[in-house]
Amino acid sequence: MVMVMRVASHDYGDALTKSILFFEGQRSGKLPPTQRMTWRKDSGLQDGFQIGVDLVGGYYDAGDNVKFNFPMAFSTTMLAWSVLDFGNFMGPDLPHALEAIKWATDYFLKATSIPGFVFVQVGDPYGDHNCWERPEDMDTPRIPYAASKQFPGSEVSAEIAAALAASSMVFRPSNPAYSARLLKRAAMVFEFADANRGSYNDTLGPWVCPFYCDFSGYEDELIWGAAWLYRATKAPNYWSYVVQNISNLEKNVAKHTDRVGYGGGSFAEFGWDTKNAGINILVSKLLLSSKTSDVGPFIPNADKFVCTVLPESPTVYVSYSPGGLLFKPGGSNLQHATALSFLLLAYARYLNQSNREIHCGNVVATPARLIQFARGQVDYILGTNPLKMSYMVGYGSKFPRKIHHRGSSLPSVDQHPASINCQGGTPYFQSNDPNPNLLIGAVVGGPDKGDSYSDSRADFVHTEPTTYINAPLVGLLAYFRSHPPPL
Repeated sequence: MVMVMRVASHDYGDALTKSILFFEGQRSGKLPPTQRMTWRKDSGLQDGFQIGVDLVGGYYDAGDNVKFNFPMAFSTTMLAWSVLDFGNFMGPDLPHALEAIKWATDYFLKATSIPGFVFVQVGDPYGDHNCWERPEDMDTPRIPYAASKQFPGSEVSAEIAAALAASSMVFRPSNPAYSARLLKRAAMVFEFADANRGSYNDTLGPWVCPFYCDFSGYEDELIWGAAWLYRATKAPNYWSYVVQNISNLEKNVAKHTDRVGYGGGSFAEFGWDTKNAGINILVSKLLLSSKTSDVGPFIPNADKFVCTVLPESPTVYVSYSPGGLLFKPGGSNLQHATALSFLLLAYARYLNQSNREIHCGNVVATPARLIQFARGQVDYILGTNPLKMSYMVGYGSKFPRKIHHRGSSLPSVDQHPASINCQGGTPYFQSNDPNPNLLIGAVVGGPDKGDSYSDSRADFVHTEPTTYINAPLVGLLAYFRSHPPPL
């Protein structure tokens, strides 16, 4: 009898549960009785009140206490896409995924409730970042910043429109009235973004940069928003918008990105800032399922994108650590591993449905290869790496203990009911002790290019979790939970 040795598979179901639970630890506002991450308490309960607008709710983007709506909206779009494509595989975690999305969309409905204004941020980032303070104790300025006709912010507004449109499809089966409300607001916010074109860098730069400065222009978000609105409505005017504007995208991005160096071509970029590869994959689904012969630049560019990622491709542009982790320039590297893997997995399933494969020069990339690649990145994050450590807090036996996260690193309100002021948290930041509160499911920025990791709060590039690292991972984990690796 032949013994077949098999690498121990990861518990993707456990990781999925935790990856969604993480969002509860990032909540701002009045926490519900169903809150499972109970060391977190209410925070930001007066947000917006100084100008007479209710901006309570939403998420903190990372380890600080600012609500940056640009990455928050992208994280929401990706959570919604995760549910739309992979919700069938989420099992008992599906209701929690929907709660995570609704926590954001409820807030975005508030942030877009005044016609002619879109709120893009709550909190003075410099004041916030100078303090090491629990969100429950915040006493830094909670200034709301808004885009308007006079001060455009097309990238944030269009990303919020994308998030609302994608989420409207998520809630259509279970909550049609809420779904209709999201879709109506998405159309209105998109119209605002398109009619008042301009980047929030130019109008709100001192407060949004360098944190979530838009380096690639707002044109990609406008097309991305229109593509999601088309998927949600099938209205031909959104399709026309996508087709008519896509040809300008490479030119526009080249104009903005000299200082960023997107040498792989902007069709290869995807994340909270640049949506190009996501647009091509999203639109390719619509084209591949309609069996149309006119594929425009979308499918060729989606194929080219895949060929910049696969390590065996002659046109590979990303780099890899010796242990096999994907790397791109910029901080919080695991955001690239999760976002690009999500696109490859989604595209593999669209290709399977139309019996297509990709040719990267003389290398053939089958849908199965794309899925295998995505699984490899997920497995690395979960512990199949040279350090044999998981980069998800609370998953496995060895994981980051000193993450760069204010709430996690300070004693909880339960343990320390008295307020801890701005500078009062500094000793906890400097401490070598593990964080007292586990931010279960948080995925940190990750190891360096040599596969090594220093578990230090001060090293925020590597030890800070973010919502946009986790959001695409939710979809990946849902798929692998139901599709164990082949023998």
